Amino acid sequence: MTRNPGTPGQARSRAKAADPGPPYEVLWHPAADTERAAVSDAAERTAIQHAREKLEVLGPRLGSPHSSAIRGEDGSGLRELRPRAGRSRWRPIYRQINPGTFVILAIAPEALIDKRGFDQKVRSARQRFEGLEPATPDHKSDNKLAIIIVRSKETA
Repeated sequence: MTRNPGTPGQARSRAKAADPGPPYEVLWHPAADTERAAVSDAAERTAIQHAREKLEVLGPRLGSPHSSAIRGEDGSGLRELRPRAGRSRWRPIYRQINPGTFVILAIAPEALIDKRGFDQKVRSARQRFEGLEPATPDHKSDNKLAIIIVRSKETA
């Protein structure tokens, strides 16, 4: 039996109904936050923060040149923020985890500058995403990442 998805207009209406609108919550995976802090150039760290703020305001409507889908099998479902409209050498890799929340999973070098480094960070982002699980109701934390529990492969 084939499921009838309805008309394209109905699909857009359902998507709009699920979208809570701005501001969106943009969380840092702890490893990505460490990678961000390790960026030595203060201007680049500021540009990364400004790109994150654009994602908070625009959410899934943030488009080119500020955001782009990552190509390839490892990048399926992942997107990159493009600080300074793509003129930064850094790319925060992120994914939407529910209608109102995004999580930045890694900070990658720009692919044209360091393709191998970019690909490695995309794989890291994929692994980090796969390690996210919904928080349980009894999980209490002052950390903004309280909505997710990051479980490493060693403890799984």
